[in-house]
Amino acid sequence: MARYIAKRVLMLIPVMLGISLVVLILIDITPGDPARMVLGAQATQEQVDELREELGLNDPLPVRYGRFLWSVLHGDFGTSLLTKRPVADEMLERFPYTLMLVTLGTLLSVLIGIPIGIFAAVNQHSWKDNAAIFLSLIAVSMPNFWFALLLIRFFGVRLRWLPISRVAVWQGWILPCATMALGLAALIARQMRSDMLEVLRQDYITTARAKGLADGRLIYRHALKNAMIPVIMVIGGIFGTSLGGSLITEVIFSIPGLGQYIMTGLYNRDYPVIQSGILIVSALFAVIILIVDVIFALVDPRIRLQYTGKAKRKAGKQVGKETQAIENF
Repeated sequence: MARYIAKRVLMLIPVMLGISLVVLILIDITPGDPARMVLGAQATQEQVDELREELGLNDPLPVRYGRFLWSVLHGDFGTSLLTKRPVADEMLERFPYTLMLVTLGTLLSVLIGIPIGIFAAVNQHSWKDNAAIFLSLIAVSMPNFWFALLLIRFFGVRLRWLPISRVAVWQGWILPCATMALGLAALIARQMRSDMLEVLRQDYITTARAKGLADGRLIYRHALKNAMIPVIMVIGGIFGTSLGGSLITEVIFSIPGLGQYIMTGLYNRDYPVIQSGILIVSALFAVIILIVDVIFALVDPRIRLQYTGKAKRKAGKQVGKETQAIENF
């Protein structure tokens, strides 16, 4: 298990290098001059050229990439061209908002999706199952920004029950979290239904029913435990993906999180913000997926046995080679 974790951690290094290189290339070919954006339209061409030289924008791509990696290795993520503040400090200030939004949205999606998935699986092929599948299909197909606008229109503008852009109060988190949870709950519900149906077809479930075990105890004590194992992977992937996917929600509801910060950097061609922001979000996503994989291996004993089996087979092959060498000698 320790070897597996170490291998996954080492795999993060080329992934992060590839992401940072791709981001730098995309920034380089994107139209727009960051020096012109900083100085404004009234600046002369000489001033723009001087600022470009000062920022190192005229250097070749490999030189800029090496300079960026060297700074990151020393904990320096650059200084924002717009605010003149360290990018790391600004991201630390905004990260709690994104973490709060993603955590609450994922938690709400779990509380909605798992019961719906169980309900649909228990009532398979009935109108209840069909209704759950139909609603989940609509939720998956509906874009987040469209659902957000519907919530704002109905609860924020017409009924005036909830604020639409004030997360300083707890009521301001309801609409953004509901927006995040809609599609995620549908994905969890569909996965939960599929896994629950697979578990309910197992022989031990049939045996338990034949012995007269109550349906409620059978489902929630025996079937749910095994059906939840694949769902854990889905929830972990959803949480990691939501870190980057919260951008639209943060922009619509004016939440000062990482998504809005990176979006502002893209609009203003703020290269340090774009490079460091995407790199950090990608690193967080990779770490979360790694943690989910480890939890999955700890929860599912079959994976531990698989690793044990591989180790035993490898040791057996080594013994076989040594035996064959002795016999040949």
